Amino acid sequence: MSGLVLLTLMSLLPRVTGFTIIKSSSWSHQEITERAILNVTTLACRAVAEAEGLDFTFPASFTIESVAEACAAREAAKSFGKNIRTIKDKNAAVDVKLLSSRRHFNDETFNEGKKLITDGLDAVKSSIKKDNMKFARSKIGEILHTLQDFYSHSNWIEMGNDKPNSNVISKQGSIGKIADKKRPTCRDCDGDDCTNNILEDILEEKVLTSGYFYLNPFSSKPSGKCSHGDFPDASALLTPKGGINKDSLTSSHGHLYNQAATVAVDATFELLNDVRSAAGDKEFLRMLGLIPGKALCFVIDTTGSMRDDIATVKEVTSEIIKKRVGTKDEPSFYILVPFNDPDFGPLVRTTDANEFKKAINALTPNGGGDLPEMSLTGLQLGLTGAPLDSEIYLFTDAAAKDSHLKSTVAALIEKTGSVVNFMITSFSNYRRRRSNSGNQHQIAPRQAVTEFQVYNDLAAASGGQAVEMSKNQLLEAINVVLETSTSSVVTLLQVARYPGKSENVTFTVDDTVTDLTIYITGTNKDFILISPTGVAQESTTTNGSLFTSVVVGKLQALMLNTEVGLWEIRMVSTNPYSLKITAKTPIDFFFSFMQPTEGPFEEYTAIENRPKAGANGTMMVKLIGSDMANVTEVYLVYSSGSGKVKGTVSSQGNGEYLVQFDTIPSEEFTVVVKGQNGKISSKSVQPATFQRQSSTSIKPSSVSVTIDDENDIIEPGATLSMNFTVSTNGSGGTFSIRATNDQSFSLSFPETLEVVSGSSTVGTLQLSVPTDAESGTEVTLTVEAEAPDGDVNYGVLMVTVLKKVTDVTRPVCELLSLRDNCTETCGNSTWQLSVRLSDGVNGTGIVRVYHRQGNGTLNTTVDANDTVASYEASCCSPTVEIITVDAVGNVGSCSFTTRVTSSAMTTAKPTDAPTTTPNSSTTVAATTTTTAAAVSVAPKVNQSFLLCLFITLLAVQHK
Repeated sequence: MSGLVLLTLMSLLPRVTGFTIIKSSSWSHQEITERAILNVTTLACRAVAEAEGLDFTFPASFTIESVAEACAAREAAKSFGKNIRTIKDKNAAVDVKLLSSRRHFNDETFNEGKKLITDGLDAVKSSIKKDNMKFARSKIGEILHTLQDFYSHSNWIEMGNDKPNSNVISKQGSIGKIADKKRPTCRDCDGDDCTNNILEDILEEKVLTSGYFYLNPFSSKPSGKCSHGDFPDASALLTPKGGINKDSLTSSHGHLYNQAATVAVDATFELLNDVRSAAGDKEFLRMLGLIPGKALCFVIDTTGSMRDDIATVKEVTSEIIKKRVGTKDEPSFYILVPFNDPDFGPLVRTTDANEFKKAINALTPNGGGDLPEMSLTGLQLGLTGAPLDSEIYLFTDAAAKDSHLKSTVAALIEKTGSVVNFMITSFSNYRRRRSNSGNQHQIAPRQAVTEFQVYNDLAAASGGQAVEMSKNQLLEAINVVLETSTSSVVTLLQVARYPGKSENVTFTVDDTVTDLTIYITGTNKDFILISPTGVAQESTTTNGSLFTSVVVGKLQALMLNTEVGLWEIRMVSTNPYSLKITAKTPIDFFFSFMQPTEGPFEEYTAIENRPKAGANGTMMVKLIGSDMANVTEVYLVYSSGSGKVKGTVSSQGNGEYLVQFDTIPSEEFTVVVKGQNGKISSKSVQPATFQRQSSTSIKPSSVSVTIDDENDIIEPGATLSMNFTVSTNGSGGTFSIRATNDQSFSLSFPETLEVVSGSSTVGTLQLSVPTDAESGTEVTLTVEAEAPDGDVNYGVLMVTVLKKVTDVTRPVCELLSLRDNCTETCGNSTWQLSVRLSDGVNGTGIVRVYHRQGNGTLNTTVDANDTVASYEASCCSPTVEIITVDAVGNVGSCSFTTRVTSSAMTTAKPTDAPTTTPNSSTTVAATTTTTAAAVSVAPKVNQSFLLCLFITLLAVQHK
């Protein structure tokens, strides 16, 4: 590995388990994956634009920002980038499972590897159908790694193939002829030369084989079988010696590396395009987060005393929909979670604004005789049901009855990066609580501030607000806080002080910033704000030269007159308060903590939970929003305000930075990134500096919790048993175990585990799924381990419910008629076609039919078990692809084109029956005579062209 030059952190992969990267020479799993995602995404955006009659311009280069720009979703670049990172991280994590043969197509486990991919595809399609995008992204990353390994670990390339084996991702066809377990496949390599070690009869008969891989030098492979090869594969030392992997240019079969990587790119594109076709273009883009506008999530207390609050929320909802629908700030999802006592849910998640409005309007306040409510249970459901980086608003007038879930909710906040705002209407001395009848009133004393402290703590941890106000102030408060929920708003700085303390806080404003706003919550908010030019304004002056302010309950919002430079705010109040400074700007960042994996290689994978306190640490930072900006400093800033840790920053190219920390602090912190935006400020000869801060606080831990994710798909009515491991470098002893899931499915687990310091202990969980659970239902399982000294860490696993899929055939398409009068003056003529679509006798039924490429009109009618589709378009749009999807996500596709002819053209003869498109199982037959036109099956997206474009772009970027 010492000879490898890394282009990105995620390229640190073991040579034995997949594509590695050598500068200017080869690609990693992650690079292959990202480039395929960017290209399929671009095609999806073009299809959406064409369908809406809009122009589309291909990006000059394929980057996260350029593709987002081309897709008219520049504000969504951060969520798009984070979701791509999730897919890439899940891809990389497969390499940790070195000995799982089926995940790498080692040991001739072809049928097992194919089943893993096709089952995973079923789960992905089912999850997207249910809007469970988190699981879909994770599973896509996993199965793409396995798919890519088919081409680097098998002899598919050695057999002379230069295109993907499409049956690897299809349940319908055979993956090919597989070598019998007793059949020899290899001979010894000639020293270091393994060019001709696969037996001739294996290649001539097109028999599939793959290398065996063992870490244990005392293991034995079957006689005559090929080895994976290269360190640390111990089987390569056994006869027949050597290997056949094509993971890098220096691998045993490295002479075929470029061919393997090229076909792997094409195969990755093919799988992603299948997901895109099954989901539809807009849902595919939604899965990747490339929809402008954040999700809007309301978690609402529906007890009797919330009648006025719910009425206000209904009013706000109508106003939001009125203002935002059709704009770049239109929410990507609308999510509603009602909670009462003891009931909560169900979660409503929709992309339809009117459906969301109906759900809000249907809320009926009732019940709630005692004061505390199940607020954190509702919030837990909201956090697991909302996309990453969502803005969540919880409305209540009561404390949390389920405060024992505080640490679980805090873990989910860290995991999802969501911001939670608590809108608490409990400001008067007494509150009237309606009884279950809604007619009687019960007088309750004012709740102590400490009862709401759980809300303050969770708001601070997420970077949100906990705002107390009277009920008649709720509308104004929501309108103020909602200003932070647009995609272009980022955090420049935030602090929370419980208890309060006097301190001076500075923050940098760069010249890309607009709409600069400071939010302060608390009582007696005394401060002095000082501009970069030294102008000061006190809190008592609400309308001055620096800011104007709005005060609602315990929230004060300062709208600043933006000025570039270093600002200072002097907090002179010792009362508890929170301070958050936001602005609109294209420059933002996201990050992941990384950890070295156990094993023979120095490699890294993303940390799924909290980083290890007191140890050194590694972080990947991705900067977005400017080609000229660069990161110069990264700090871990203590949430208590007591200090910070500076990291060592190393640029990895393409806006990515590797940051090393000598010590991860033991207390809670946020991440602050500083840098230069690369251009000269109007008031300075130096590039202007910028400052950004993460919203979510991170709480390090000496405890580690990992959940075995070997099986994350479960059938209705089944019980899934999985192990979890708790380890610690801190205090040993009896650890308390808490496990929850957001679907309230039956879950059993040990309540305690004995863990010795410096070691680990394994426990077992059992999750039981009801028989009536729907396919695509996502279950978020959270496991917490608390040490005797109170140190807590967590593990989160997403599991999806999937009914057994028996329909493995794609819908078929039969051409009934095609007519046109197309001439050279195409604008004056049209063409029409009619096709019969069928899902077969044992199919699950066609659920969706749509078209691509053409901008004509498609109409469908149902005739018995078949669907008839009629299409009409201008002759200026001579090509159409009709996509048919059945209930389990099988995709059929047929394409047609008409030739423009001169006005003197004679009637054409009937055409022969067109053949199917490449890599498609759809049947197309011409059964009627056509005139003045020729019918042909148009090829699908030219993957060879895209592949050449990939290679060209890579060559340019590597120079």
